[in-house]
Amino acid sequence: MLSTLRFFRIQIKKKFGSQVEAFFVILTASQFHLLFYCTRPLPNILAFALVNLAYGFWFKGRLYAALNSMVFATLVFRCDILLLIAPLGLELLLTKSVSFWKALTFCLAAAFLSIGLTVLVDSVIWKRLLWPELEVFWFNSVLNRSSEWGTHPFHWYFTSALPRSLLAAYPLFLLGVLLDRRVFFYILPVLSFVLLYSKLPHKELRFIMSSIPVFNFAAAVAASRLYNNRKKSFWKFLYIAMLGLILGSLACTTVFFMASYENYPSGYALKSLHRIGGVTKNSDELRVHIDTFSAMNGISRFCEYNYPWRYSKEENISLEDLQMRNFTYLLNENSYIEGFKCLMSVDGFSRVRIRIGFPPISFAKEPKVFIHGNIRNTDIMNRGWPGCSVIP
Repeated sequence: MLSTLRFFRIQIKKKFGSQVEAFFVILTASQFHLLFYCTRPLPNILAFALVNLAYGFWFKGRLYAALNSMVFATLVFRCDILLLIAPLGLELLLTKSVSFWKALTFCLAAAFLSIGLTVLVDSVIWKRLLWPELEVFWFNSVLNRSSEWGTHPFHWYFTSALPRSLLAAYPLFLLGVLLDRRVFFYILPVLSFVLLYSKLPHKELRFIMSSIPVFNFAAAVAASRLYNNRKKSFWKFLYIAMLGLILGSLACTTVFFMASYENYPSGYALKSLHRIGGVTKNSDELRVHIDTFSAMNGISRFCEYNYPWRYSKEENISLEDLQMRNFTYLLNENSYIEGFKCLMSVDGFSRVRIRIGFPPISFAKEPKVFIHGNIRNTDIMNRGWPGCSVIP
């Protein structure tokens, strides 16, 4: 991810100069969410790497290579990149930057190669004929069932997601469009991408992560112009405001980082379980059920141990049915489950509190994940567990 972002940065330098490049780096480094998501092996982020590559080719003038990169990202990793390649392709055609028939030939060749590769690899992995992104497209767009995971209003990306992720770059990218007319050519397809995506009721920041580098580029153009004119009377105030915004971005990123550090209680819970709840006299295997909340908040396959530990992430098991499944331990968001005793709770981030003094904020935590032991296992019940605290 970072290597393709670096490639895009180099093309910005070649086309707009080292000063714009420097501000692009400063703005990107002062944002929490972009660099955070670069560490996550999600389909969106794998597609994001290819989109960065496409942006680099776009700025470099290799337009057919840019389209091919986006086609591959769309068909293999994330079908919603179609909402980005469509306005970009339309803009390139309307400005006569590419030939329609040549672009069609290149894109069809890339499409056939991409579909063949993903169907071959994923069918072997899943042991059935499968094109994953076709199923994702059918579920999210045709059936519109992504809304089962929650919905947000149309404006959410512009009033919540982008301000949080861009921080100082949010007002600056708007200024960049006004100060340099070249920027509008690059911003229009990306802005169209976010607008088109806003029609889908289910919204997440990671869905529009591919738009952030171009927004940062536009903001960097504005920042460079403000810096060059900082000694002029009116521009001086804008320059000071820009410095304040960048410092504010660094402060927000620090807060986001500290909150994120406390936002994965399940990982700490499983680590504690491994340390305290080893092999028992009553069982050769230690069967652990991990509920959906715990699986989403800090537990991955990298946290798991080998035999005698056995893990289940089976969903749709009611709390009443858990005691019938012969689990040794449960990691669950509920503090009471019949047939089990709460052995330990792990706190997680709850909210930010403003206070008088330094630092002016503090982080409130509350019990988020509970470790339960099967009451029929006397060895577990006799161990020195820390005990549970519940939310008052």
